[in-house]
Amino acid sequence: MSILRFSPARAGLLGACLVLGGCTSTPRFNDHFGDAVRANLSAQVFEPAGAANTNPTLGIDGTAARATQERYQRSFKELDGSGDQPMVGGRSQQ
Repeated sequence: MSILRFSPARAGLLGACLVLGGCTSTPRFNDHFGDAVRANLSAQVFEPAGAANTNPTLGIDGTAARATQERYQRSFKELDGSGDQPMVGGRSQQ
């Protein structure tokens, strides 16, 4: 009965075969690659033909829009105290 002897070259070849065995093709996954991304992108489209609409959107006038934008920009500079209180599980002050 003989004992198999592994030389470093044979051990390296066996290791390379095992490592490269993980690089096989995965047709089950490749057929559906990117489907989730495409589904999420299509779910974000509210009206695909909306870009072709040349009618302006009615609603807010320029003065109100400017005031809203300025208030939004100031909100990053000025801190309000509402963030100091816990939302869940905190003790209420009476």
